[in-house]
Amino acid sequence: MKYPEVWDLESIFPGGSKSKEFQQFVQETDRLIEQLDQSIEEEVTLDHLESSIHNVQIQMQRTRQASAFISCLTAQNVKDKEATLWQGKITEQMTKLQNVWGIIEDVLGVLTDEQWDELVTRPSLTGVTFNLEERRVQAQEKLPPKEEKLAAQLAIDGYHAWGDVYNQAVGRMQIPFEENGVVKLLSAGQIQNRLNSSDRGVRELATAASEKAWEKESDLFASTLNHLAGFRLNLYGARGWDNVLKEPLTINRMKEETLQAMWDTITDNKPRFYEFMERKASLLGVTKLAMHDVHAPLPVEGDTSISYEDACDLIIKHFKTFSPKLATFTEGALRDGWIEAEDRAGKRPGGFCTSFPLSKQSRIFMTYDGTMANVATLAHELGHAYHGHCLKEMDPLAQRYAMNVAETASTFAETIIADALVIEAPTKDVKLSLLENKISRSLAFFMNIHARFLFETRFYEARKEKLLSAEELNALMEEAQREAYGNQLSAYSPTFWASKLHFHITGVPFYNFPYTFGFLFSLGIYKKAVFTGRSFEDDYIALLQDTASMTVEDLAKKHLNVDLTSKTFWQEAIDMILVDVDEFLELTKSK
Repeated sequence: MKYPEVWDLESIFPGGSKSKEFQQFVQETDRLIEQLDQSIEEEVTLDHLESSIHNVQIQMQRTRQASAFISCLTAQNVKDKEATLWQGKITEQMTKLQNVWGIIEDVLGVLTDEQWDELVTRPSLTGVTFNLEERRVQAQEKLPPKEEKLAAQLAIDGYHAWGDVYNQAVGRMQIPFEENGVVKLLSAGQIQNRLNSSDRGVRELATAASEKAWEKESDLFASTLNHLAGFRLNLYGARGWDNVLKEPLTINRMKEETLQAMWDTITDNKPRFYEFMERKASLLGVTKLAMHDVHAPLPVEGDTSISYEDACDLIIKHFKTFSPKLATFTEGALRDGWIEAEDRAGKRPGGFCTSFPLSKQSRIFMTYDGTMANVATLAHELGHAYHGHCLKEMDPLAQRYAMNVAETASTFAETIIADALVIEAPTKDVKLSLLENKISRSLAFFMNIHARFLFETRFYEARKEKLLSAEELNALMEEAQREAYGNQLSAYSPTFWASKLHFHITGVPFYNFPYTFGFLFSLGIYKKAVFTGRSFEDDYIALLQDTASMTVEDLAKKHLNVDLTSKTFWQEAIDMILVDVDEFLELTKSK
């Protein structure tokens, strides 16, 4: 079957960034938010509160619809300046809605138990009781409303401003790099591409150039990082929070015991991955892997190209073995123009899936050029779209799942295809390449992200006492990397704290461990699906539908009958990767 490689946006808003229908939609949203903003400031009764919660959710859907449309326009054409201007307007609307939510949360926080019980038993709110309870508890744990509002206002020119300083400084960086006898000035993003080169010589030169460039800017970035952490710690202290993990754990709806069980189980299993690292080093012709070698491709022959149509058919075929409903959904999404896959100039790099809640559809962006990695990416993004599909009839608040479960369906879908590709690999070398890619991906979650977590946790504890110098941050980073990688590398990246954007993001604290959680959680689900077969399909859908309506511990207990605070679940998930490690080691014994 012929599947379109260019997505359909006309059915969402015809006319692109010049769409009159879209312009009218945004103007109507403005009017509705203004009415909502004015009404919530009035004296609040339970009837009024119920109505406001309902109306805010509707406006949430409208702004998400508009934002998704603009994201698609700017991705398909990076020169669409009109679309970029629209993004500022949508961000303004989202900020206004956040302010209205703040007022609602304040009201929820001061309700008596009797008022609360009466509110959440109303039929229009029964689908979001968990979400409202979550916001009520959070409001009660914060400062009085006026103080929280003041802190938010001060953060604009304080906390968030330090993040802006970092972004601006990175944006102006020019890193000298010699290529083919010519010295070029590369951006931070361009030097990163060289760090991922298949040529080890290029990787070594890029590493040296990168470390030198970040070291040059390290005093500035030490200031930004210290002040970001200082703002957070002062706010936490004012709220009476003494655990720096309280906020990220709350955002991800998980217990610290769960997080500790996950990391402890990973640490227990690291020696098995050291064997893989040693074998890969041997295949690359080095004694030990350096940081820039960990994700380098193997020097193997025989990688094949696969057409877009064949990739689509392959994905549908293998999805069907696990879930006919997932396969049917995927066939419809591919057929109906939900995917932008064309390999052409003018598109932004990378890939994503975005949802249009009012249309109850998604759109997937990528650039397909025939590699096996592209097939895995397509499957991954289709998994995201299926997650949205399973939630599309839920109340808006009950669709907002946390970062740590966001990768559940996507990683599940990608794993189906990754396993199928390994099984169907036409040659031993292709199989080795695919296995290496799967295992190296797990190393990112088990070691690289663990290093980030160790560094950030220790940095915040040290920051309670004093400002840290760039030299101290370098030492702290390398110490975390050595521990996370088990001293298995020949060279580390001391300036990683400066070069990694995630440490400097102001929107989400501890932008690290949720990735590892999501990866292993999805593997645990996949293992059950393999064992149970097609009868697991409806259970899987039910699990996805609950991802935004309960804690991860309750989610796992209800749908998998497992205890996430115990090591057992995490070990069973890691065992899935250890099977790949054993096969890789067996296939490379004679190499």
